[in-house]
Amino acid sequence: MISIKTEKEIEIMKEGGRILAEIMKEVAEKVEPGITTKYLDKVAEDLVFKFGAKPSFKGYQGFPAVLCVSINEELVHCLPSGRKLKKGDIVSLDLGILYKGFHTDMAVTVPVGEVSPEAQRLIRVTKKALKRGIKKVSPGNTFGDIGNTIQKYVESQGYNVVRELCGHGIGREIHEDPQILNYGKRRTGPEIKEGMVFCLEPMVAIGDWQIKKAKDGYGLQTRDGSLCAHFEHTIAITKNGHEVLTKLK
Repeated sequence: MISIKTEKEIEIMKEGGRILAEIMKEVAEKVEPGITTKYLDKVAEDLVFKFGAKPSFKGYQGFPAVLCVSINEELVHCLPSGRKLKKGDIVSLDLGILYKGFHTDMAVTVPVGEVSPEAQRLIRVTKKALKRGIKKVSPGNTFGDIGNTIQKYVESQGYNVVRELCGHGIGREIHEDPQILNYGKRRTGPEIKEGMVFCLEPMVAIGDWQIKKAKDGYGLQTRDGSLCAHFEHTIAITKNGHEVLTKLK
């Protein structure tokens, strides 16, 4: 069942979203060659508590860290470690926070120093896929409209959307109904209604869309070892359209 949030609840989530966006901005700015992914996790954890929030992921299904840090062919949910970032890597940062009883969630993929034109283009296409999906977020449209738009754009660029992972509803729980695919057919799936809050998160691979477990036992990566990227926003549905809650003003 897809929950409908009140205006007051959405205001709280809006406040949490602004905090999350600020934290993510500060964490992303720390990305540079030579730092460890564990350092980024510590930066994120310190900022979460500084802003009076709690981490959504730490302890969730046994995950022992605050921040998911995935590099190159790694897609999502990878565990921070002593591994050092290298010039030319791309790194996906995924973070959720709990603020005043409600979760918000976002992800970005950033370059580590100077990266290849191919990696730059992948990041650009994935970010644009999210923007295009968000444009379809409006009362009366369906979740199939969103997935179809993301899929068509990504495939037109010669890439593939990962099909085994999806976006999700969010609120008092980090993952709520519905599951939101990044592919599909127009006019299918539940209708989008005012008061819904959910996360859109296209995950895009240069190669095949199939995935497998990463070496750390927590994360997922592309099965063929191809580069992949991930962007995510938390979005609330309003009377006239939508509002991106995790966007810096």
